[in-house]
Amino acid sequence: MLTDFKSHIASNFSSLLKDRVLVACSGGLDSVVLTHLCHAIEMDIAIAHCNFKLRGLESDADQVSVEHLAKQLGKVFLNTHFDTLGHVKQEKVSVQMAARELRYTWFHGLMKTNGFTKVLTAHHLDDNLETFLINLSRGTGIDGLTGIPEHTETIARPLLKYSRAELLAYAKSNGLEWREDASNADAKYLRNKIRLELVPVLKELHPNFLENFKKSTTYLNQSAAIAKNQLAELQKALFVQENGLSKISISKLKKLHPLDGYLYGLFQEFGFNEWGNLRDLLDAMSGKCIESKTHILSKDRGFLWLSPSDIERGEADTYAISQNDNSVILPIGLEFLDVPERNENTSAIIYVDKNALKYPLLVRKWKKGDYFYPLGLQGKKKLAKFFKDEKVPVALKDRQWFLCSGEDIVWVIGKRADERFKVQPNTKAILRIEVKL
Repeated sequence: MLTDFKSHIASNFSSLLKDRVLVACSGGLDSVVLTHLCHAIEMDIAIAHCNFKLRGLESDADQVSVEHLAKQLGKVFLNTHFDTLGHVKQEKVSVQMAARELRYTWFHGLMKTNGFTKVLTAHHLDDNLETFLINLSRGTGIDGLTGIPEHTETIARPLLKYSRAELLAYAKSNGLEWREDASNADAKYLRNKIRLELVPVLKELHPNFLENFKKSTTYLNQSAAIAKNQLAELQKALFVQENGLSKISISKLKKLHPLDGYLYGLFQEFGFNEWGNLRDLLDAMSGKCIESKTHILSKDRGFLWLSPSDIERGEADTYAISQNDNSVILPIGLEFLDVPERNENTSAIIYVDKNALKYPLLVRKWKKGDYFYPLGLQGKKKLAKFFKDEKVPVALKDRQWFLCSGEDIVWVIGKRADERFKVQPNTKAILRIEVKL
C-alpha cells in the first residue's frame, strides 16, 4: 500500500510533497494510518488532535496516544480541547455537527497562524459509501451522490480511494497501534447503523460492491462536471447584469426542460435549494421574493432579479454630508460645486437652490411612506407609486439611494430631483450635484 500511496500522492496531490501540511489525527485506525503513510513518504507534516471531552478518561487517553505517536515520529504535536456539549446547547446543533464546526474552525485558525497549506483528513472509501447512502436516504441531487470530495480549498483527503480493510491490513502488517472509539459501535447514530447493518448486507449481495461503488462515484463526478460546465454557460447567457444585479427572463427559464432541475442547477450556488419555492416564484405576483442566507431572488413582471442580501452588502442606512464636503464616496459618490448658473438636469447631475438646503444633508435608503415632489409635476407622490410608474424592479428599490435635506427628499439619485429645491429666478446660490457611479 505504501508504494501505491506514494504514487497516488505524486499523481493527484503533488503540492502536498512541497508544502507544510496539518494531519488531523483522532488516534483511531484511519488517521493513524494516514499519519504513518505521510511520514513514510517524508511529507512535511504536523499532527493536530481535538479532545472533545465527550468520553471522559477515554477522550484524555486518545489525546495521550496521539501525542505519543507525534513524539515517536518526531513531529510537531498540536492539541486543543472543547466544551462540545456547551456548544451543542448554545448553537442548538447535534453533537456531530458541533464537533465538526469546532474542529474545522480550529484547523483553519492553525493554518493561518502556522502557515499550513492544507488539512489532511483520513476519510476513506467506506466513509464515502456511508455518506452516499445517508444522502440517498434523505433525498438529494447529483451533488449529494458524488461523494466526499478529494480536494477543497483547505482540505485534502488522500485516503478516499482506499477501503477500511486495506487500511486495517496496512496497520497490522506494520505493527501500528490505534485507539477504538466505543461510540462507533452504537447503532443509534444513523452513520453507525448504516455501517454496522446495511453495508455488510450490500457487500454480501455483491463481493465487489465497494469497488463498483468507487467506479460509480467516478462516473457520477464526471457527469456532474459536464453538467456544471453546461450550467455555467447557460448562466452566462441568462443572467444579464444590470445595476449590479442579475436580471433573468422568466419566459426563457420556462423553456428549459426539465425545469426543476435547471432551476436548482442555476440557483443552488446562491443558497436556493428548495425546488418548489423556485418554481412557484416564476408564477408569483410581482414583488414576491424568496431569500437565502446570502441572496434575495425577487419577481418583477417578466423577470427574476438576483441580488446579494443587505447583510452581505454590509451597507449602513444613513450617511451624513456636511456643508464643507465638496466630494464624498459613501455608498455612492457625490460631488458638490457652487456654480454661477444652472443647466438642464440629467440623470447624473442636478442643480438646486443651495439656500433651501438644511445641513447636514443625508444619503439614505427609502422608508415606507416616503414621498417627494417630482420636478416638473404638480403635487407630491409616494415613492412606492413613483417606482411603480417608472417600472423600477422590486430588487432595485432596496438599492436606491436618496439625497435628503432633513426629512425632505432632494433627489431620487439618478432618477428625479424634487420640485421644492429647484433653482428659481430669484435664487442667489446655485449648487451643482453630480453622482459619480
